[in-house]
Amino acid sequence: MKLREPMPSLEGATTVLNGEVSREGLIGEKPTLIHFWSVSCHLCKEAMPNINEFRDQYKEQLNVISVHMPRSEEDLDLEQVKQVAEEHGIIQPILVDNQHTITDSFENKYVPSYYVFDKTGVLRHFQAGGGGMPMLTKRVNRVLDEAAQAAE
Repeated sequence: MKLREPMPSLEGATTVLNGEVSREGLIGEKPTLIHFWSVSCHLCKEAMPNINEFRDQYKEQLNVISVHMPRSEEDLDLEQVKQVAEEHGIIQPILVDNQHTITDSFENKYVPSYYVFDKTGVLRHFQAGGGGMPMLTKRVNRVLDEAAQAAE
């Protein structure tokens, strides 16, 4: 996916945990952070507290959605996804993408990866890999500031 492209469809999850979510329901009100992760990804687990902090700190201003992208046969185990989600406090909607439908619509190849969309659903920032939380925080804050200014 390239910057400035519209948010792809979020349809095609094999399972949805913690509440239904749709592309249409995310666009218009506030910016969105979509986070791809996998139970077999050590870097993903290290990043979870940061993602939870975004979710909790900006709950009124930012949608946070997680997409579980399996990387191996072991990652397809739904009970394991539920267990890791519980262990790491993932209470936001989780789209379990066992057939890579959402992953393919985002052209995503990495976990962890982060997509920041403005409130109109336009991609404003993408990053992948461990670390980089200061840059992600900066980009999320920029999109939140723009949304707040537009609301004034």
